[in-house]
Amino acid sequence: MRALVDTCVVMDAIQDREPFAAGAKQVFRAVANNWFTGCITAKSVTDIYYLSHRCTHSDEKARLILSKLFLLFDVVDTAGMDVRRALSSDFTDFEDAVMLETAVREEAGCIITRNLKDYKKSSIPVYTPDEFIRILEKSLE
Repeated sequence: MRALVDTCVVMDAIQDREPFAAGAKQVFRAVANNWFTGCITAKSVTDIYYLSHRCTHSDEKARLILSKLFLLFDVVDTAGMDVRRALSSDFTDFEDAVMLETAVREEAGCIITRNLKDYKKSSIPVYTPDEFIRILEKSLE
């Protein structure tokens, strides 16, 4: 299964943000164990760099974080058609609409985020990290 992992989940793991870090780190472990293919968008990469740089105050450290992420996650592009489709969607959060359209085009089986409320009208399943890990563990039994 391919799953698109939202920026907030990545940052929860990287920055050890409580109370979300444990679930996010489980997602990282599951990717590392090849239980599923984790994807992040190229747009997320720029956000992750910015947020990491803001915390570390170091270009070198922020780039190292990205290099390590690239060992775990596939990076998928957001296409112009994703943005155009997001514009006409009934999502209230445009960025989440773009994420959904990218996930659909990339044939991701789901999106992993802790921001479920903005994905109520999603055409694919959307899970919190904890929900996703529970489902994944059941499928591996």
